[in-house]
Amino acid sequence: MSTTTDPEGHRRSELSTAERQTRDWLLRAENVSKAFGQTQVLTEASLDLYPEEAVAIMGPSGSGKSTLLHAVAGIIAADEGKVILRRPDDGGIDDITTLSDAKRSAFRLHRFGFVFQQGMLIPELTAVENVALPLMLLGTGMAAAVLQANAELHRLGLLGLGDRRIGQLSGGQAQRVAIARALVTDPTIIFADEPTGSLDSRTADEVLDELLASNDGADRALVIVTHDERVAARCDRTVRLLDGRIEATR
Repeated sequence: MSTTTDPEGHRRSELSTAERQTRDWLLRAENVSKAFGQTQVLTEASLDLYPEEAVAIMGPSGSGKSTLLHAVAGIIAADEGKVILRRPDDGGIDDITTLSDAKRSAFRLHRFGFVFQQGMLIPELTAVENVALPLMLLGTGMAAAVLQANAELHRLGLLGLGDRRIGQLSGGQAQRVAIARALVTDPTIIFADEPTGSLDSRTADEVLDELLASNDGADRALVIVTHDERVAARCDRTVRLLDGRIEATR
């Protein structure tokens, strides 16, 4: 995978279609549909995700962007279709759509990382405690989890801020904590829903740099739901939705 910068000097990944097609997909969604009551929100959406790939999901409000992310990530159960994930150890396949709610929750904890617009961090915990929490939920002891969490915060430029509560951090710092929390378990896919939506342009660029850098050399994919064309332009591929259907991919 090659890496370039855009005209403003920001890092932009460059994974060609040919390079993608020589690799095994990490996640495959096939004809995923979802309705809420009588309202059809997502219709027969199909999507493959590949290693080291950043994919932007775009569309007008109400087009099904977040529903697609939530269905692919197993946050909600699809009504129809299939979402399968390749295991990194033996190349076997896990079918997310066959799992119960409890098993999908455990699966997400092991295999996925999440970054949301408002961070969704726990305000009563410090930065390092927020990052360490997924590790502790997976059975890691507190001391080892905190050590690993501090290392992740250090890597993201937050050395010395681990003992601060979330309300004592700037918006950009809090989003870096959210990225550290998403990365600390070494997930297969990172799902980011409007991660830069509440940030000023400079801070948004810095947060996006960190998200894109998290894919470099990793057997991991990044999915970003965004309204911002500048964010999409820095991803490898953009999937556009309209009225719950995937209309175009570039």
